[in-house]
Amino acid sequence: MIKLLFCSTLFFAGILNINAQKKSDLITQNQELKFQLDSIKGIVNMAKRNERIGLNKADELQKQVTELQDANATLMTNLNSFAALSSQNSENINRTLATLERKEAQLKGITNAVASNDSTAVMVLTRAKQTLGENAKVSVNEGTVTFSENLDFFFTNGLGVKVNPESKTWLENVAKVLNANPKSMITVASLNITGELDAALAQAATIASILIKDHGVSGDRINVIGKDGGLRESIQIKVQPDYKAFYDMAKGEVKN
Repeated sequence: MIKLLFCSTLFFAGILNINAQKKSDLITQNQELKFQLDSIKGIVNMAKRNERIGLNKADELQKQVTELQDANATLMTNLNSFAALSSQNSENINRTLATLERKEAQLKGITNAVASNDSTAVMVLTRAKQTLGENAKVSVNEGTVTFSENLDFFFTNGLGVKVNPESKTWLENVAKVLNANPKSMITVASLNITGELDAALAQAATIASILIKDHGVSGDRINVIGKDGGLRESIQIKVQPDYKAFYDMAKGEVKN
């Protein structure tokens, strides 16, 4: 009986020992599982935090991308506007240059015409000196060449309209100069001191008639006038540029 009791005691002791060991193992496993759970929770929390950070960064990056896209769109708009403006400015500059070139050509034409008139005056003066002699009464003023002689050189005592024979040679030589410059206009003026303008006009017409009929000077080029000479009496034959033609040319150049 005692032996049976002893054996039973040993059996229960063994069972208690086994249970104690299992309980210890369970506690240890529970602690390990709790540690692992805490670790997993930490990892999960870290992942969630990183996820929030990532989402925030993604939002920030998306915002920056949107801002860059807006800035790029604005830049492209500005570039297009600048390109259009640059093209417009280029067209304006080209038009301005074309206008300046045209105006320069117009001014060059007018300048050349003025230079041509001046050159013609010098040529007329030179030919007059060669034809009439160095002592001839020939002058130049503002492009107009003037031949002159006293009134009584042409008319006895400066009166009437009958031309003295000795003056006809002078008129012939003057006509040679006039015909050598067919584009110039001519004014025949008679100046007296009596104030009789009709008489002066008749004398100027007589001289012009000799130039036309005897020496072939075109009557379309000649203008006849009688003037009060103050204290001078003379016949003046003026050779000048065709100012009307020059004005018409200059006006046409300016209009173009």
